[in-house]
Parts: sequence; C-alpha cells; structure tokens
Amino acid sequence: MKFTIRKAEVRDVPRMLELVRELAVFEKEPEAVTVTLEHMREAGFGPYPVWVGWVAEVEGLIVGIAVCYERYSTWKGRRLYLEDIVVTEEARGKRIGEELFRQCAKYAVEKNYAGMLWQVLDWNTDAIGFYERFGFGT
Repeated sequence: MKFTIRKAEVRDVPRMLELVRELAVFEKEPEAVTVTLEHMREAGFGPYPVWVGWVAEVEGLIVGIAVCYERYSTWKGRRLYLEDIVVTEEARGKRIGEELFRQCAKYAVEKNYAGMLWQVLDWNTDAIGFYERFGFGT
C-alpha cells in the first residue's frame, strides 16, 4: 500500500474528526467525543492554533492522522504531547502509524522541544507493542 504523509490542512478536519470518532468507538467511549467540527477547525487553524497534525493518504483518502500539541513542564520546558495516532483498520500493518509517529518526533526536534510524551491505554496491547518497537516501554 503506497501512502503519503503530509501536514494537516484545514480541509482535512472533517475526515480527521471522523477518525477521532472511530478511535472513540474502539476505546469503548463513543459518546465521549463532544468536540464540534467548528471547534476542531478553529483550534487547529484559527488565529491561535493549539494543535498541529499530520495525515496519511492512500489514493487521496485520509487513512491515518497524528495530532499533537505543546505542553510545558516546569522541570523540562516545552514538550510535545502526542494526543492521538489513528490509522484505519484496513490500513494498519503498513507502517503508516510509524511514519506519523516519526513526523511528530521530527517536529519536536525542529521546535527544540525537551521531549515528547503520550499515553496508552493499559489494555491496548497493539498500541503498547507499537511504542515498544521504538524502544519505549510502558
């Protein structure tokens, strides 16, 4: 499966929100997503954006996303928080998530952040294995 990774654009937000909702279903919390399309669009592309993201495309269809934002540690300084990596079920196992993760890490280096953080649900063994492949334990 040939795919491309690029920085998210405002036109991508509707599909990105669909994938966020897909993730919520997977995490058994479909009602927990209350963000609106307008809010997500404004938060990413308004005058004061709070998140940055990347999308993975296959033949023009977005099959994966990564969403990050800056956080601050009084001990470490600015750090990048990886909120979500989502890859559609059909596109998993093609290294798309890996490339999205690498884009986030590259961005953290470019911004001279003191590190990158994320969380994984303790029952999501696939996600735990994903990060362990990079040398990160839980």
